[in-house]
Amino acid sequence: MTPLDMVLTPRGLRFQGRHLPCSLGRGGLTKRKREGDGATPRGTHRIVGLLYRPDRMARPTDWAVPIQPRDIWSDDPADPDYNLMTTAPSAYSHESLRRADPLYDLVLLTDWNWPYSVPGRGSAIFIHRWRRRGYPTEGCVALAPNDLLWLAQRIRYKTRLIIP
Repeated sequence: MTPLDMVLTPRGLRFQGRHLPCSLGRGGLTKRKREGDGATPRGTHRIVGLLYRPDRMARPTDWAVPIQPRDIWSDDPADPDYNLMTTAPSAYSHESLRRADPLYDLVLLTDWNWPYSVPGRGSAIFIHRWRRRGYPTEGCVALAPNDLLWLAQRIRYKTRLIIP
């Protein structure tokens, strides 16, 4: 492990000497992630991107990419763009990145099943804002808004998310 690693512990996500309370997937932790299981995959995942809503917040870092109105994430294993960010409209199942609620106002992207996805192995494991403390996700890691912003402003290219 390096000082740039985020490590899941019983107290939350540990990073740079702080423990950030977090929520995980409703399906618990797994080594055998599948699309729709609601589980958070164990393993070491690199941070590969940062998205933000420019209409709701200032650019948090110089490498953050704005979420546009038609941006979506494909979660359909039949889609040639499965587990990739693309734009609407799409005939395949997908999730809008520009949500009415604030969950995706700031999103850290991991390399789970990316860039060369295996259909059905599970799409996008994000680090995003939580609904409320303790409320489970669909498999992502979720943090309080202030902790998420603090984290986003401090991670670097070599930062990893380690879920033992």
